[in-house]
Amino acid sequence: ADTTSDSAPWSYDIDWGDGNSANGTKSAITPITATHTFASVGDYHVKVTVTNKGGRSGNGSLTVAATPPVILAAGDIADCERPNDELTANLLDGQAGIVVPLGDNAYTVGSDSEFTNCYAPNWGRQKARTRPVVGNHDYYNPRPDSAKNADGYFGYFGAAAGDPAKGYYDYTLGSWLVIVLNTGTESAGFIAAGSAQEVWLRAELASHTQQCVVAMFHHPQFSTVSGRDFIRPETTPLWNALYEGGADLVLNGHDHDYQRFAPMKPDGTPDPAFGIRQITVGTGGGEGLYAFGPTVSTIEVRNSDTFGVLKLTLKDGGYDWRFMPAAGGSFTDSGSGTCHGRPS
Repeated sequence: ADTTSDSAPWSYDIDWGDGNSANGTKSAITPITATHTFASVGDYHVKVTVTNKGGRSGNGSLTVAATPPVILAAGDIADCERPNDELTANLLDGQAGIVVPLGDNAYTVGSDSEFTNCYAPNWGRQKARTRPVVGNHDYYNPRPDSAKNADGYFGYFGAAAGDPAKGYYDYTLGSWLVIVLNTGTESAGFIAAGSAQEVWLRAELASHTQQCVVAMFHHPQFSTVSGRDFIRPETTPLWNALYEGGADLVLNGHDHDYQRFAPMKPDGTPDPAFGIRQITVGTGGGEGLYAFGPTVSTIEVRNSDTFGVLKLTLKDGGYDWRFMPAAGGSFTDSGSGTCHGRPS
């Protein structure tokens, strides 16, 4: 009998049960590994067909439950001289989801050695599922000509960080568009109205078909930290674009604390119908926590004594948030929000 027809390579086809499919080949008797993001929550009947070299095939099927995608986020993270980044990293180990470091990821200058020695041993354990945001400290890595650069950041994260000349990119999770912006250069011209980044942002918002939008960048538009102005004018062009494009939620770092604001317009006034909620999560553990100044009417919750990670669940038509404190902390915050369309 000819047994060579039963040998590798084997081809396989996957029918995900939602109209999408995948295929590939296997050269060894190993499990088929493939991932797929379903557009909506529900149960899906997945069918796998394997065909051997001789053309004979077999199939199997299973039902999978698609759950809402999750983002795990915090900024201002890794410092080899401090222990709290290890505590926040421990929170990630037991949670499923996309890991989002919100900038200032390796102190103090974002060098190759700081990413290797300070970030990699803790938050770096989740590198394979990380979609990063670049911060200003990630750009403090000096070249011989003293020009600022983020070579350490882009070299460590690779393609997941986007084009190094831009540092901004987007992707989809279920019914959500996720936008990652770059304020880390600290160049007003890089984020000004009419800049390449702002023009790109407006085009992405105008063309997206997803129901909901979350944007992430390092510097918050609004702050109640002592000594800071309430509004950072440099980021207003991005907020204008996001607001006019119907964005629902913004996540930031930079302020070493936790602040959750009510939905607002770019000028900081309340807008329950079309406003964007800002949540600042600069609690990754890399540096000490900041003191607050006077509060404002739109601040809903703020805390400056607990390191931790924000767990954001992206549902159809809305989102849930939960702040998870690191070991030794007691502060928590949780709630839900709904998505909206563009203001008229």
